[in-house]
Amino acid sequence: MPIDLKVYTLVHVVLSLFGIFSGLVVAGGFVAGTRLPRWIDFFLVTTLLTSLTGFGFPFVTILPSHIVGGLSLIVLAGAIAAAYWKRLESRWLPAFVVLSMVALYLNVFVLLAQLLQKIPALAILAPDPAAPAFGATQGVVLLLFVLLGWGAVKGSAHETSQRSR
Repeated sequence: MPIDLKVYTLVHVVLSLFGIFSGLVVAGGFVAGTRLPRWIDFFLVTTLLTSLTGFGFPFVTILPSHIVGGLSLIVLAGAIAAAYWKRLESRWLPAFVVLSMVALYLNVFVLLAQLLQKIPALAILAPDPAAPAFGATQGVVLLLFVLLGWGAVKGSAHETSQRSR
């Protein structure tokens, strides 16, 4: 029995929202100099499942969402290796933080693109990705993520120096 597309979409969206929320918690933990292992696990699982389920929708041609999903899977592979194979030791911790922030940003990027496309009031402002409002919105979000990532890397360095004492 095939899966109902509405149910599949709901599962994909819920996974995405859980991934975004948990990613923000993980980032906040790093900014505060605290590692949150269970939140990290939850973030990685939900974000990985979000990217994987994104390929389960019917399509005829490669879409921008597939490219973003593929990039996300590559970034997540590095983050997972840093977390579980290298155990966030030494330089693998800042690498994990950066890769996690990139994966989180990609998830938020797709969320914003979907919101701008699916919500009628927003679609008027940004009817397609070439619209200035789309670029401006994504630019502001990218800047916020760069600042969040910088704070997370700095905070994780502080957490590492506290552990070595």
